Amino acid sequence: MEDNKISRKKFLGLGAAATGAALFSGIGAHAMGNSIPEDKEKSFLNEYLLINVRLEDSFEYNEKSEVIATKTALYNIHIANGKIKSITSGKSTLKLKTVDAKGFLMLPGLRDMHIHIDKTYYGGTWNAAPRKGYTVKDMITLEQKLIPQLLPDSQRKAEEAIKLMQSQGSYFARCQCNIDPVSGLKSLEHLQAALANNKDSFGSEIVAFPQHGILFSKSEPLLREAASMGVDFIGGLDPTNVDGNMEKSLDTMFQIALDTNKGVDIHLHESPPSGKAAIEYMIKKVEENKQLQGKTYISHGFALARMDPKDMEIIAEQMGNLGIGVITTVPFGKTIMPIPTLKKYGVKLMTGTDSIVDHWQPFGTCDMLEKAKICAQLYGWTDEYSLSRALHIATRDEVLPLNDSGTRVWPAADNDANFILVKASCSAEAVARLPKREGVFYNGKMIAGVL
Repeated sequence: MEDNKISRKKFLGLGAAATGAALFSGIGAHAMGNSIPEDKEKSFLNEYLLINVRLEDSFEYNEKSEVIATKTALYNIHIANGKIKSITSGKSTLKLKTVDAKGFLMLPGLRDMHIHIDKTYYGGTWNAAPRKGYTVKDMITLEQKLIPQLLPDSQRKAEEAIKLMQSQGSYFARCQCNIDPVSGLKSLEHLQAALANNKDSFGSEIVAFPQHGILFSKSEPLLREAASMGVDFIGGLDPTNVDGNMEKSLDTMFQIALDTNKGVDIHLHESPPSGKAAIEYMIKKVEENKQLQGKTYISHGFALARMDPKDMEIIAEQMGNLGIGVITTVPFGKTIMPIPTLKKYGVKLMTGTDSIVDHWQPFGTCDMLEKAKICAQLYGWTDEYSLSRALHIATRDEVLPLNDSGTRVWPAADNDANFILVKASCSAEAVARLPKREGVFYNGKMIAGVL
């Protein structure tokens, strides 16, 4: 096996040749060493053996049946054509190139499911201009002035944001993209170009987002045009506070989605009563249209955090039954989301950065593992079991290495080879301590990190 081991220098060179871009935490291809011959390079990229990988095996319990630790062991993982083919222990008989994972823990890849990289300051100069007290409409007015300044360089900055996400362990993002009369479809075109340049090393979805209001900015024609340009979701924005007509605004959003066979992902910042009324109306529309079930998401949904707990229980049950998901940035303060209640009724939960260094706020590390840690801190998930469960909010389809009973369910044969390697003893420690992402893999290819 040692004879087949690929050197660190060649492996880094291989990553550069595979992606054609600087994907190792901002290191340029020129600094990655020499790549191996093209025929061998393609063979290795498509198939190799990842050795000395630490996987979670089971929970360890005390006499009270409480989880007190997580058992792990070292394995070899055969990866081919972007998939996990097999998982074995001991010395492998496969005659393949090997990559040494050095005992690092393997966790599911992370996903940033709500981020605006089409209008960011990231990749440019630092900017934390004051915005205290601004309403959403005030911000719309500000954007009308700022967007023309941001557009010329928006593609490059989007690509810089993609590199940041990769370095933090994210292989995928749902990108919210402005569709408004000021930028027209230019923001979308620039975002699509940035994503296309990274398509071999990063997965994505796009939400056509009417940041200035569907009705308020008369953006319906633009949204319909955007729907024909390969977006995945139709968005919306505060149908009462911005658009001034809740039912008409939501009807317009849903109708575009139905007509173009897209999903829905709405920004809903409104508090009760208008925010609660909007959620109830969305539940009604999704119940009437099976095409929207399992394809409708409420981003932010602050009304859920501010309504009467009994009403919240009823709404959460309805949302769970209809497959209406919630995407939260895990806010704290007065808008702590009722994640335990949503989980109780099977509501699909995801998290995202929202924005990084832009005119809305200056925060954002693009670290989805950090979002899991914030969840644990907010809800008092401080024991081994609860910390391990917190990871679910940042992974695809809420997948975890061990299920609630402590049986390993990930990774498994035929899973997509999207994962991270971290220096941690278990997922609970990774959530609590946020270790460096030593390796980030997308479809079997290393897209960030240094092994």
